[in-house]
Amino acid sequence: MFSIILAAGWPIWPLLLASIIAVALIIERLVALRRVKVLPNGLLQRVIAEYRQGGVNESMLARLEEQSPLGCVLSAGLRNVGSSREIMRESIEEAGGVVAHELERYLTTLGTIASISPLMGLFGTVVGMIEIFGSQSPTGTNPMQLAHGISVALYNTGFGLIIAIPGMIFWRHFRALVNGFVIEMQQQAVRLVEVLTGERKA
Repeated sequence: MFSIILAAGWPIWPLLLASIIAVALIIERLVALRRVKVLPNGLLQRVIAEYRQGGVNESMLARLEEQSPLGCVLSAGLRNVGSSREIMRESIEEAGGVVAHELERYLTTLGTIASISPLMGLFGTVVGMIEIFGSQSPTGTNPMQLAHGISVALYNTGFGLIIAIPGMIFWRHFRALVNGFVIEMQQQAVRLVEVLTGERKA
């Protein structure tokens, strides 16, 4: 592996750094965007049951906000119990915007790495081509410099694509996952508002 890095020349180092960052972000998002962590099963039903038993109190709201992103959205509605439906929905939408932003954390960085990796690989290709042309001289061709130039060009191109392809796949997957979570949170928040305003029993 180290011999490949040496053969790829100095342009491979930015690509290696980008690959390490991309892997770290993918692992972090895989852990953070687990469904059980974002949308715990039965949370809405438990919140409604607890509200009917003892109403709303600060300890309940604090515990709910710490539990999950869905809990943050539902607690925003519970904080405005007794207000009009419009005020409750506005507070839920504001909390939902904050939660959605948090769920999308690092996705811009991952998408940027996936987009620029082929360009970084192309830059390495250009550097390799410059070395290939530099190997030509009036007295003949320098085989060592020619071989090194070809290695730099090919390794950097390949490594750029190796980073970009999985990076783009995971970026699109995480974006779709977040969009799905946000829609489900909106649906559950609407159900909570309908229960709190007496429009729905459960």
